[in-house]
Amino acid sequence: MATEKVAIITAGGSGMGAASAKRLAADGFKVAILSSSGKGETLASELGGLGFTGSNQSNGDLNRLVETVMDKWGRIDVLVNSAGHGPRAQIIEITDDQWHTGLDVYLMNVIRPVRLVAPIMQAQQSGAIVNISTAWAFEPAAMFPTSAVFRAGLAAYTKIFADTYAADNIRMNNVLPGWIDSLPATEERRHSVPMKRYGTSDEIAATVAFLASEGAGYITGQNLKVDGGLTRSV
Repeated sequence: MATEKVAIITAGGSGMGAASAKRLAADGFKVAILSSSGKGETLASELGGLGFTGSNQSNGDLNRLVETVMDKWGRIDVLVNSAGHGPRAQIIEITDDQWHTGLDVYLMNVIRPVRLVAPIMQAQQSGAIVNISTAWAFEPAAMFPTSAVFRAGLAAYTKIFADTYAADNIRMNNVLPGWIDSLPATEERRHSVPMKRYGTSDEIAATVAFLASEGAGYITGQNLKVDGGLTRSV
């Protein structure tokens, strides 16, 4: 009998995280969803998985999540790290506390669960980690300063992780969404996209699912833009 595969999705109660959980469940994964709102528990129940109300900024909550998943299913094949929204302000007006919040929201949200999950995947000699980042990681916009700064750091972290764990058959990649329909729509933003439309959360979820799949087995350390052509530089 084929081994049942297991995916954890953090910040998965709504938006791109929730869409990713639904897609992975449709692809046959058992899913465990962490969210701070409680929506993850409801969604996980609908998908036949495990739901946890907690924060990806809490090592305690993440430990309980990973321990419960391992107790129930005994393995973790995929980790999807989604995120909430960090502080936004004119760049020199962002306070020290706001920068630290941005670090927690946009970089430590990956580092904390990866510390727990990577040894499990290493013991399995397999695993895929997908981080939902931003199209503005390499072409930073003043509109999203903390996101752009810390997700540029995430790209460096991802490259180092990929180099370190590739020999253990553990992959890590970032998905870089542009304007997605989970955000408020404006005509100016829509017009700025060469495809002249917002992307959908389901399109991001399909990209996450591909990077989690065996078909992406030779892809690691990459930053994949899914933004309708909005950003095009390296």
